[in-house]
Amino acid sequence: MLRPGGRLAVFWNAGQPPAGLAAAFSAVYRRVLPDALLYHRAMPGPDGYSTLLARAADGIRRSGAFGEPEQWRFDREQSYTRDEWLDQVPTFGGHSTFPPATLARLLAGLGAAVDAVGGVFPMRYAAVVITAARTDTAKAYSRPGCPE
Repeated sequence: MLRPGGRLAVFWNAGQPPAGLAAAFSAVYRRVLPDALLYHRAMPGPDGYSTLLARAADGIRRSGAFGEPEQWRFDREQSYTRDEWLDQVPTFGGHSTFPPATLARLLAGLGAAVDAVGGVFPMRYAAVVITAARTDTAKAYSRPGCPE
């Protein structure tokens, strides 16, 4: 779909709270959602995406349509109050599917964890990106009636 020289960018946003708070958050998830193993581990931070980034780069290489993939990273930090964090949580992947009572217990536990560290905490974020430019020799995707 990209014209020669166009750039594909596949990215993920990784957040990492302070270590003690990450452990407290994991404990809340294990208590409230004992069967949801996906949520039991601490937030992986950017280093936790290394396997995913490598697989994405390999897929781009195998396509034969792009130059050598590059990995980019953009770091930032943001502080959250208890209420600001709890406003974010329901938007996280899969959280909107939790029954209301489960989500309420989860929010209560996460709120107590933030309160225990003083009601505010810094969250480190990194956008991790695999990007590559489309080569001139790659075949353009076309459909009947669509110009290349």
